[in-house]
Amino acid sequence: MKQTVSKINQNTSRIAHLGKKSNLSRPLTEIDVDRTDISLIALRRILRATEMYSRDLAREAGLTAVQLRVLQIVSEKGYATPTELSQRMGVTQATVSVLIKKLESKGLLTRQQSEQDRRQTRLGITPDGIAKVRAAPDALQQRYVKQFEALDDWEQAMIVAVLERVSTMLDATDIDASPVLAVGDIDRSH
Repeated sequence: MKQTVSKINQNTSRIAHLGKKSNLSRPLTEIDVDRTDISLIALRRILRATEMYSRDLAREAGLTAVQLRVLQIVSEKGYATPTELSQRMGVTQATVSVLIKKLESKGLLTRQQSEQDRRQTRLGITPDGIAKVRAAPDALQQRYVKQFEALDDWEQAMIVAVLERVSTMLDATDIDASPVLAVGDIDRSH
């Protein structure tokens, strides 16, 4: 009989948890635990967490998670270039251009030509942009990063390998993505 997976501590692997709780003298088998369903449930929970965070962010700050990340990067130094944003976020120049236009139209970023190199555009953050950064809820990825960095090296390597494998399994390796936990297109706006 298949065991259920409801209301188990989310910080513990479900298979490990079932193994600890079990009075069986033999290891759990596929009959005992449907790993496919457990993996799909875990993926769905990750997707739901990012959806919920994105909704909260849109409601509280009027921004997408990626737009907030652009503002955070620019606010660190008070300015940035589109190239710096593209490299730091791991997205294309075209994606950054769309993000900049949206944030500029909301009055959160300004664009100026660099005085040293006229070909270079320098982005600045407006007082409204700074207020949005300060008012935004803690980013989902900040919680993830804090817990991930507390793990041992071998555990970090294992998680990275598994997540890269899942990305490959979903044919998602060529999708333009930034290190921001968000749903939908990177350059969409609410």
